Amino acid sequence: MGEVQNIQWFPGHMTKTRRLIEADLKMVDAVVEVTDARIPESSRNPILDELLGNKPRIMIMNKCDVADEKATAAWKKHYESRGIFVIVCDCRSGKGINRFLPSVKRLLSDVIERRKARGMIGKALRLMVVGIPNVGKSSFINRMANSKKTKVGDRPGVTRGKQWVTIDKDVELLDMPGILWPKFDDKEAAQRLAFTGAVKDEVVDTAALARNLGELLLKDYPELIKARYKIAGEGDVLEEIARKRGMLVSGGEPDIERAAATLLDEFRGGKIGRITLDEPPTAGGVENGRQTS
Repeated sequence: MGEVQNIQWFPGHMTKTRRLIEADLKMVDAVVEVTDARIPESSRNPILDELLGNKPRIMIMNKCDVADEKATAAWKKHYESRGIFVIVCDCRSGKGINRFLPSVKRLLSDVIERRKARGMIGKALRLMVVGIPNVGKSSFINRMANSKKTKVGDRPGVTRGKQWVTIDKDVELLDMPGILWPKFDDKEAAQRLAFTGAVKDEVVDTAALARNLGELLLKDYPELIKARYKIAGEGDVLEEIARKRGMLVSGGEPDIERAAATLLDEFRGGKIGRITLDEPPTAGGVENGRQTS
């Protein structure tokens, strides 16, 4: 695969984020971590495990409708084996989201019982919601609040400031701004983040990025990409797509930039099929944990 530019992050930003989270952790009973089910591990913040310690937490594996079901099940099992409560859902459609409140009550049953014993009836359970840009954190909060209290954007980094959102008579969410950073020091993880749009396209070479995505899909999901674009998958993947889709420039040459934009857009929109890019930690009898048909 071709090399996609290394993406840099700023140490000062990391230090500020760490301080903010540490300060706010004292105010909450649990943490909700929102991830992208297509890249469940790559879309996690690298310092979160260290920061949270033993704080109870729920992982929301969002965008499950466009992720490989077998891979999602394998990742869910993996995180649950590490003591993380996992909810697989799609925040846009609302699929699976009804499991959230019952899960909160179950996860924090000890806290609820302790408060009852002390006569602290009605004190709200407070949960901090965190997630790197573009995993659907605001969509999750909007869905839970059943309103448009938070500004949702498809582009990374739209959420600003932090706010409390009441989602039930005794449950409140602390919406943290999109201050967490992804695993940019891991080149493969950074590239997967770029594939899903969690990194702005302006900072990467989209043709190189799309070509790498095409090659990855030909390796892991050959039937899906070949069926979508009616290609043989034997030459340059972008050139094949451009010719099949009639994306030609003067002289009949393939329009590589247009083919690249098409492949990225259609992957992100789930039009190619249900795909997971992070290889699950357990095979479970399936090749690499992925669907092979």
